[in-house]
Amino acid sequence: MKNFERITVDPAQMGGVPCVRGLRIPVATVLRLLAGGLSEAEILAEYPDLQKEDIRACLQFAAAAAMERELPIPQPA
Repeated sequence: MKNFERITVDPAQMGGVPCVRGLRIPVATVLRLLAGGLSEAEILAEYPDLQKEDIRACLQFAAAAAMERELPIPQPA
């Protein structure tokens, strides 16, 4: 996986989950908000420490992570 400057992993912070720029905002939180239908503007209003580039970095990180391993995809019956 390539180096993501805006994504940090610190075992002493948030249990070592990937976070945004050392903030206590996990990448997964940003992704759940996007998946739940919140707009970029709504997320930025909810988390004023975030920047637009952080949201894009979370999406890039998730895309790269999904490519790193096989994910089970249910087959239609």
